[in-house]
Amino acid sequence: MKKSIHRLPLFMGLVVSLYARGAAFQQPKDDEMAKVLMPVKAVPNLSRADDHYSDVKETSPIFPGDSLVNPIDSRYGAAVSRLKQQAAAIKEYLKANHFNTEYCFLVDMSIPSGKKRFFVYNLKRDSVENSSLVAHGWGSNVSGNSQLEFSNIPNSCQTSLGKYKVGYPYNGAFGLAYKLYGLDNTNSKAFERSIVLHSLSHVPDSETYPEEICNSAGCPMVSPSFLTILGGYIRSSSKPILLWIYS
Repeated sequence: MKKSIHRLPLFMGLVVSLYARGAAFQQPKDDEMAKVLMPVKAVPNLSRADDHYSDVKETSPIFPGDSLVNPIDSRYGAAVSRLKQQAAAIKEYLKANHFNTEYCFLVDMSIPSGKKRFFVYNLKRDSVENSSLVAHGWGSNVSGNSQLEFSNIPNSCQTSLGKYKVGYPYNGAFGLAYKLYGLDNTNSKAFERSIVLHSLSHVPDSETYPEEICNSAGCPMVSPSFLTILGGYIRSSSKPILLWIYS
């Protein structure tokens, strides 16, 4: 009898876990967004002291070696330092191709998904205005390797690197979403693959590192509150905004 009592919490925990996972996969399939898969799991919303990019000094070396004390700090510091380089490299492209020259969206996939890696960059002030977590495609995960793989192949469920034009809004399986048009050879099939900018409640607002967040089927998937912020930039712009996903 005592053994049965001890096993009861374990059994109940398994039931709750299986129920939660099953509920996460139940989504409407009303349009092409049904191709986008739900995350394999939800991650708790954890509050951290290093919740914002500005907590990392921009004087970190560009190619640092991870310290044994906190290996993410040097990596994240290098990524933040690289933002200005990426923004500077894109300015002429934006002007020549009639994009918004005040703001762009930068996503650094070299940063773990539990850290903020989606940045709204103010090109006039040369600074980050907003940042948030963003999911990558589950197909980009390589077993036993922290590095991601990227692909432009349909049904690969991988994230595609490259520049995107943020297109028109529509309501799909996950609510409000924005069409994305791939502008490079590495993401030219984005529209065909139904790769869009959308949100999901499973994506938290606060950083979860070292825990990873949920995955998409290749879409840059953010939290609902952050998509609302992005929508403000998109709606107020008379020209399309560029989204650049790089690693």
